[in-house]
Amino acid sequence: MDLKKLHKKLHRNALGIAALWIISLFYRLIVFIRQALYDFGFLKVTKVNTRIVCIGNLTTGGTGKTTAVMLAARQLAKAGVRVAIISRGYRRQADPDDMVVLSNTTPGSWVSAGDEPYMLSRSLKDHDVPVIVCANRVKAAQTAVKRFRSQVIVLDDGFQHFKLERDSDIVLIDAKNPFGGDALLPLGTLREPKSALKRARLAVITHANLADVVQLDDIRREIHEYNPALQVIETTHQPEHLFNICTGEVVPLGTLHGNAAAFSAIGDPGSFEETLFDMGFDLKQKWRYPDHHPYRLEDLQSVQSLRGGLPIITTYKDFTKFPDGWREIFADHVYLLSISLNITGGVKAEQAWLNALYPKLARNQ
Repeated sequence: MDLKKLHKKLHRNALGIAALWIISLFYRLIVFIRQALYDFGFLKVTKVNTRIVCIGNLTTGGTGKTTAVMLAARQLAKAGVRVAIISRGYRRQADPDDMVVLSNTTPGSWVSAGDEPYMLSRSLKDHDVPVIVCANRVKAAQTAVKRFRSQVIVLDDGFQHFKLERDSDIVLIDAKNPFGGDALLPLGTLREPKSALKRARLAVITHANLADVVQLDDIRREIHEYNPALQVIETTHQPEHLFNICTGEVVPLGTLHGNAAAFSAIGDPGSFEETLFDMGFDLKQKWRYPDHHPYRLEDLQSVQSLRGGLPIITTYKDFTKFPDGWREIFADHVYLLSISLNITGGVKAEQAWLNALYPKLARNQ
């Protein structure tokens, strides 16, 4: 059963919306009870002897979390800080409790680690940042300290994970859909009530360039209703370059434009396609697969047969899931778009970001 199609179908009529609302009430109760069990000490919170920084979301969907984790790890590593990333490895094809350590000496695979952790590991290989994947993130953090003597651990997508005590919570809020329709799952896309913002150390509005000044002011106002003292910064996702996977050539921005095709299996394909449009591409063909979709050779053959000679553009996350044999299908003109997270707002915003990551970095700037 396609849950997304079912969800859209239920949203089309009053009875379906009522059913989703009732389920969301039960979901809210579960969230409340779980939080209370941790607050009153019935469920244990474990402290690890190093700094833990969480980068997470209030909502499901693509807020740009992976690029934020990448930026954090790269900045820390460049400053000489021993940093590791821990992740649960969503939808990886392995036992969730099995631990996978990705490093320069043990590169692993996306199948056992998950597509996003594997992409993070490969993208950060020049900085030698280990990525530890395990559903038990306390165990993963303890491994990072013991094996890599990590000074800072970046907890990927852990805002709702309370078992591991952290020093700083950075919550990402998408400017296009900041609060998930103001409803909890499954009626909306909120993972927990907006009051959870009280736990945050820093709020980061992502895709700020896709909202106007009034919308951004409204988002800030709503954030401060729940946490008046919370610092809020804005970021944009900017293209860096294109990379031709068939030739290994880095293609500077502006070199390639015009008619093209694109395919992706990411949380927010619309933003990816809009970025390509802003770069001067006219997408004549678009394929959208479910987030974390494991590509088969048949998928790539279908794209190849229908591309009509157009250059194809996809993402690094998608490329990590290409099956063996892709080179026999794609001969040339298949490009990856490299995206970076840029902090806007000048020195003050940059200082707020660094202070949430590692106060020593902010003091050294």
